Amino acid sequence: MQRAFKTKLKLNNKQKTLMAQHAGYSRWVWNWALNLWKEAALAGLKPSANKLKKFYTHHVKPQYTWQSTLSSRVYQFAFLHLGEAFSRFFQGIAQHPKFKKKGRNDSFTLDNCGKVMEFSGTRLKLPFIGWVSTYEPLPEIQTKRVTISRVANSWYISVAYEFESESTPKSREYLGVDVGVKVLATCSDGTVFHNPRAYKQAQNKLARLQRELSRRQIGSNNRNKTQLKLAKVHPIANIRKDAIHKLTSWLCKNHAVIGLENLNVSGLLKNHKLAGAIADAALYEIRRQVEYKSEWYGCQLVFADRFYPSTKTCSSCGHVQEMPLKERVFNCEACDYTADRDLNASLNLERYAEGFSV
Repeated sequence: MQRAFKTKLKLNNKQKTLMAQHAGYSRWVWNWALNLWKEAALAGLKPSANKLKKFYTHHVKPQYTWQSTLSSRVYQFAFLHLGEAFSRFFQGIAQHPKFKKKGRNDSFTLDNCGKVMEFSGTRLKLPFIGWVSTYEPLPEIQTKRVTISRVANSWYISVAYEFESESTPKSREYLGVDVGVKVLATCSDGTVFHNPRAYKQAQNKLARLQRELSRRQIGSNNRNKTQLKLAKVHPIANIRKDAIHKLTSWLCKNHAVIGLENLNVSGLLKNHKLAGAIADAALYEIRRQVEYKSEWYGCQLVFADRFYPSTKTCSSCGHVQEMPLKERVFNCEACDYTADRDLNASLNLERYAEGFSV
């Protein structure tokens, strides 16, 4: 099985400049190839990434001497990625490739001419780039390529590598998990994972910087500085990812059978009063991570039907009653059972998992 590892690089100014040059090289080649691909298609020809790469190597690259000071693997991967992008477009699973803009999704890919690269610890030797350091140690990895990308003024390295999945010892056989907005997840054993609400906490500061950005003149240095400030104050994705990864890893490592709701997230987002909070909780991302981590750690997932009344059903006697969203405590009208609404739902999901597990 494959696993990806992404971590932040610790670079000096000279290394940051070299990274930016390679990202610009990759972007320049991509835009050149995409433009020529469009012109060839309009002329009735059948372009391909390999044809464009051969033409570029023999007739275009020699005209630009600055490209000889950078790694040639960068432009070769730019053509490869463009060919893959058009392949996905022709299959109908992606949009038409677009031109790249400086400062937006800057990245490039390197390899060691097909040779396996071995990484471990906090010091890595990259082809052509040389030695770089990371803030956290990498596990022992063998890979053939790495991708380096920029977010704000920070650079990150992504490595995909093969590993053998193994079942971890389980501390509990069955567990029901109710995901939501108020808290990220409530488990049937009483464990609660709080929602960091990263976007809501940064909303006021983001709004102030976005207003400042709108007043800056397009193309000015001050506008570029404000854009960088805005990107630095935008750690929302990382905060959210960290919370969800901790939740999903804990679930799959420690539980044999997990009961979850099959939520209609796209339908929930149509509720404009709750859409922001639902998007901030990233409910679909929880499901996506649980699905692939269950294969890594050897656990079984049981998804309850989206119309299964986990919140409306009493986990003690099975009585079903209406449960408005504003009521946070479940009070059973039949047996007087009282519990937190999310805990009650998770207990019902655990019972559902016990009945449908194989």
